[in-house]
Amino acid sequence: MTEIEIGRGKRGRKAYAFDDIAIVPSRRTRDPKEVSIAWQIDAYRFELPFLAAPMDSVVSPEAAIRIGRFGGLGVLNLEGLWTRYEDPEPLLAEIAALDEHDATRRMQDIYAEPIKEELIGRRLAEVRESGVVTAAALSPQRTAQFSKTVVDAGVDLFVIRGTTVSAEHVSSAAEPLNLKQFIYELDVPVIVGGCATYTAALHLMRTGAAGVLVGFGGGAAHTTRNVLGIQVPMATAVADVAAARRDYMDESGGRYVHVIADGGVGWSGDLPKAVACGADAVMMGSPLARATDAPGQGHHWGMEAVHEDVPRGKVMNLGAVGTTEEVLLGPSHTTDGSMNFFGALRRAMATTGYSELKEFQRVEVTVARSR
Repeated sequence: MTEIEIGRGKRGRKAYAFDDIAIVPSRRTRDPKEVSIAWQIDAYRFELPFLAAPMDSVVSPEAAIRIGRFGGLGVLNLEGLWTRYEDPEPLLAEIAALDEHDATRRMQDIYAEPIKEELIGRRLAEVRESGVVTAAALSPQRTAQFSKTVVDAGVDLFVIRGTTVSAEHVSSAAEPLNLKQFIYELDVPVIVGGCATYTAALHLMRTGAAGVLVGFGGGAAHTTRNVLGIQVPMATAVADVAAARRDYMDESGGRYVHVIADGGVGWSGDLPKAVACGADAVMMGSPLARATDAPGQGHHWGMEAVHEDVPRGKVMNLGAVGTTEEVLLGPSHTTDGSMNFFGALRRAMATTGYSELKEFQRVEVTVARSR
């Protein structure tokens, strides 16, 4: 790809966010009722191609069950308040009421409470007993410590999620997680990320992961670019990782690894753009945090915001627009793309003539910044 000269000693590749691209209609249209947006990963089929982000503002055991019944997958954060406290509801309410100036320090104190293994088992059992697919997330640093407890509790899908996860972590302080060995020995499918480049994604695919998360997590609530200077715009990142998936299929003799866009999907129009760039599904945080029945009560934050040394996020007051069902399935009462995400995806596919998600990945796009 064409590089731009930043200065005599540095060149950079131009990259695009979802805001920078638009989907181009084709010669054919289709009735939205004839469009399938179902998604399957390993043995698990979902009517809606999304994972609810493992963030305390988005997923509680109750929310995971609700999301599962609507056809999505709620991923419980096993390093969050639900595995640190018997009753986190008062703390969720406190965080929602925090002044922006005091929020980071107080949240660091709240999240300093140790994780309790018995609570991990109890929370997962609550979700599993409801009959929905059970998914849970740990950071790479905590995976080895708690993975046995997670598997023993009966999790169906396991997510290893960090700001950036690599297959070649180097550390002189502790033995790094051997992702390939870990995934091989685990009895459940593993989704791992984030990553944002072709090479990093290819290495993660070679570990045996069932899916790869694209992006740095946290989405609207993270400040990673401000704090660390790190960012890859999502349209380019997803397209690069989709290229890695294609090449890995050739390399592995046909093994398909799912590409999941984690970040950048803040409005319903971003969802079809993510699929158009090559995503099989998306991980959603801020849209679900806007639900009136979300755990964060209209506020949104991730684990990046409570890091003990270098916090890279903040509590955001997004406001509430409607119930989880209205955010996902409508009907919508707004014109800004904050509701009926999957009605919008279905209509975008119908408008461009596609009936299946994998077909829709071939839709034409153009570079046309809108916001």
